[in-house]
Order: sequence, then C-alpha cells, then structure tokens
Amino acid sequence: TQPHNFSYLFDPRDPVETLGGQNQPFDLNGPYDQRPIENRSDVVLFESDVLTEAYETVGRIWGHLFVTSNCTDTDFTVKLTDVYPDGRSMLITDGSLTVRSRNGYTVEDLMKGNQTEVYELWVDCWSTAYTFAPGHKIRVAISSSNYPRYGLNPNTGATLAENYLNYN
Repeated sequence: TQPHNFSYLFDPRDPVETLGGQNQPFDLNGPYDQRPIENRSDVVLFESDVLTEAYETVGRIWGHLFVTSNCTDTDFTVKLTDVYPDGRSMLITDGSLTVRSRNGYTVEDLMKGNQTEVYELWVDCWSTAYTFAPGHKIRVAISSSNYPRYGLNPNTGATLAENYLNYN
C-alpha cells in the first residue's frame, strides 16, 4: 500500500490557538471541544470508524510522523481527541516537537527545506489513561502550532531566542 500524502500551509502570523489541554498557567485548561480550531486549513485530521466496543488506552502516547517541508525548521503538533456521537471533539492529550530538536534538545539539526527529504518524527503527547466509549470515534489532529501553549516557530531556522523576540 502506498502512503497517503497530506499537506497544509502554515503561517506563523496566524497560529492555531491553544484550546484546552494541560495548560496550567492559562485560563482555558482541561478537556475543551476542539471543533472551533479543527476546521482550519492548516490542521489535518485522521479519524477512526465509529467504535463498536470500548477502547482503552493507558500509558505514553506518541505521534509517529513522516514529514517533508520547504522550511529549514518547523513544529509539528499532535492532538488526540474523543469524538462524541453529537460531534464534540474533546481533547485527551497533546504534544509538540520542534523539528530541529528531533535528535535531542542539545543538538540543532535543521531540515534541508527541499521537500524531498523525509524526516521521521516522534511527537511526545505524554501519558494518559482513557477509555473511548462505544459509539465514539478516535481523532488525531496534526498541525504546526498550538499557541500559546507552545511558542511560535517562524520556520526560518532562526535561534529559539530570535523566534521569541520576533513574535512577542
């Protein structure tokens, strides 16, 4: 089977906003409905069929991505949600990875930005213990921002300090 290709155009001047999650310093923390931000053109959704029986997940959740980019650096965000029969998409857990740090945070490894090199990424979404009920669906949303939970990446390869100064 050939892999499917999905793409989106990320504009750091218009980031996907944080809506719920493990955002203790922010006002909107907890399991918020993600529908208001899932319909954006810079969010790619993957969804299971309707579950016919309960599905339990316990432990560390990882987003395993194979990506290309026309930038030398970008972020990839992963959100796991529970889609209720009424359509609500309730956040379970999420994570983000700055691609330059894919081989560890002490090494900066920029991408070539040629859209031909494929990079394998593991996005850490931390741990959870959750049971998806029958009649629900499992959804995964991929994007390049979840701001302000994670800082903005201008996709230029600038240092993280420069990124902060340019977008704050």
